[in-house]
Amino acid sequence: MQVNRRQFFKVCSGGMAGTTLAALGFAPGAALAQARQYKLLRAREIRNTCPYCSVGCGLLMYSMGDGAGNTRNTLFHIEGDPDHPVSRGALCPKGAGLIDYIHSEDRLHYPEVREPGTDKWKRISWEEALSRIARHIKDDRDANFVERNAEGVTVNRLPTLSMMASTSTTNEAGFLTQKLTRALGLIHVDNIARV
Repeated sequence: MQVNRRQFFKVCSGGMAGTTLAALGFAPGAALAQARQYKLLRAREIRNTCPYCSVGCGLLMYSMGDGAGNTRNTLFHIEGDPDHPVSRGALCPKGAGLIDYIHSEDRLHYPEVREPGTDKWKRISWEEALSRIARHIKDDRDANFVERNAEGVTVNRLPTLSMMASTSTTNEAGFLTQKLTRALGLIHVDNIARV
């Protein structure tokens, strides 16, 4: 069957008109007059930055809850911030799927540790996690710190420890991260934007 361009458009427009009438139930006046509830009507809007890469796209996050101290707000919608100077409302697939990551059953909500010689993960408190990290850094620095190289030049470096920095921080936080890592003597410092 030969179909020219004009016939193709007639068939397509007739099909669209038919499906539109079917969707409205052949009563467009009643369907269009019905009041619809806007899903973000009573939501609380929070502006944030996407955590995935160094672009730093703006996010609008919407949560429901009355704001009382004994309740937890529920995040139910995330979209790009059209007023953000970097992304102007656009998000990549990872940023657009943030809501699925937040509500994932596999997401960790507390620190865990696997002790040497076992294959089981054990839940620990945040205080214990921070203390363990600090202890491991101190022990590594005490054992592997290099004050002078083979020529006798002062280098003050720790070649056995590295730091992976965040991309979604402010300039001030990045400055403090560099100060901390360089004060420890780290020479292997990288950024998530390169991963």
